[in-house]
Amino acid sequence: MPIWVDADACPKVIKEVLYRAADREQVMVTLVANQSLSVPPSRFLRTLRVAPGFDVADNEIVQRAEAGDLVITADIPLAAEVMEKGAVALNPRGERYSEATIRERLTMRDFMDTMRASGVQTGGPSTLNQRDRQAFANELDKWLQQQKRAK
Repeated sequence: MPIWVDADACPKVIKEVLYRAADREQVMVTLVANQSLSVPPSRFLRTLRVAPGFDVADNEIVQRAEAGDLVITADIPLAAEVMEKGAVALNPRGERYSEATIRERLTMRDFMDTMRASGVQTGGPSTLNQRDRQAFANELDKWLQQQKRAK
């Protein structure tokens, strides 16, 4: 099963974890972005550049992702859409979305959008830290092990 990465907003340290995992586990990782990306040479890494525009990369991932694939994204609506198709969604902080958490996150996202639209300064997410990176690596390894067992 391939891994799809919403690469425009994916932190560099998370991409590096994915690069190593792709070669180690021989799994295809596709980074989708609306800008050119530079990745290390590997037969398991590829980039897919899409046209600029709102949600163009997200829509491409939704179109291509299949049941069982892994999608790396912090975008809640994208995560919800790929989960509807049976894919697994994991954010760069190591949270593997579930049916329960995705509904909660969508509700919170909509609430925060309403707050921002009314002029309230909500701030952004905290900086990615070492604990987040480790949580991501652990969840990625769990998914990779599940794929091995399924074969």
